Amino acid sequence: MSFCAFIGKQAPSILARLVLALALQPVWSATFTLPADGSTVVGQIRKVEATHQNTLLDIGRHFDLGYAEMEGANPGMSVWTPHGDVVVPTQFILPPKPWSGIVVNIPQRRLFFFPKARHGQPAQVITYPISIAQPGWSTPLGTSKIIAKFKDPAWFVPKSIQAQHAREDGTPFPDYFPPGPDNPMGMLAMQTGLPGIYIHGTNHPWGVGLRTSHGCMHLYPEDAAQLFPLVSRGTPVTILNQPVVTGHLADEWMIAIFPPVAEYPDQPPLNDLVASALSNLPLPPPQIAMTRVAARLRQPGPIAVPLDINQPEPETTLEDITVEAYPFQPYDTNANTAQAPAGSPPATP
Repeated sequence: MSFCAFIGKQAPSILARLVLALALQPVWSATFTLPADGSTVVGQIRKVEATHQNTLLDIGRHFDLGYAEMEGANPGMSVWTPHGDVVVPTQFILPPKPWSGIVVNIPQRRLFFFPKARHGQPAQVITYPISIAQPGWSTPLGTSKIIAKFKDPAWFVPKSIQAQHAREDGTPFPDYFPPGPDNPMGMLAMQTGLPGIYIHGTNHPWGVGLRTSHGCMHLYPEDAAQLFPLVSRGTPVTILNQPVVTGHLADEWMIAIFPPVAEYPDQPPLNDLVASALSNLPLPPPQIAMTRVAARLRQPGPIAVPLDINQPEPETTLEDITVEAYPFQPYDTNANTAQAPAGSPPATP
């Protein structure tokens, strides 16, 4: 079984010379202080006013959200020509404890990094959108660790991936990509102990949030540049398959349901997963708003809905959010490469 295997033959670093001049200042990652009251939900949903020149992908990348998150939060809205108020789903239910190292929830298409708290400083979580595996190339689940880090990696393409491209595209696929902005491995790669599985950048950042990989987890180039120096060899990595997640913000319990990754074996039906999750909550069954749960089951998405029937309806909550101006220019037409945008944090080994 071959995934995103590569040989990390490093060339002289060219990261510092590969700068993409963008006309906006991106928000590189969502960084939150872990709640002191025991809550397991961080962030808040926002809304911005779409302008004619920006796509949902521009807005999503600015707020460090992936394709599926933006599309799921704005059903029926054109990805390419959005109009009106755009929902920005920057509220996240955290994965189950222990909160240590890197935790990835594949259906959520999110990576959570829990750095060690500095002395006297509160603990934090940093979260990034990721691309996940194409059907038939599922990322192995379980625990591992970061065993190596590579700047400017070269990629020797596995025969299995070359064969797939030949079947699907009918054209030859290179067997080698040198370091540089066109390398599918991106500019930075972190190798896990799972055979052939890396967390790395990508030369097609507009695909972040979709099913584009061969088992690896793809980051926006700017996110890879931020995460790379923060992660050391030996950092634990946990990969989960949890399409149903629950959490609470103070006393308010929430549920989020994500489209399942169907090819994982022995996966219970989504209805059973929801029933199991609800049975473990402190809310009594009569107090749970089952109509909201049923609606989310029909249309899974990134926005968590309140479970307590006494809490406002999700639609009401969204309507009450103040719409912010979005004065930023769209990303440059050359932004779909492995280069990090101008001003992104430098990457050091």
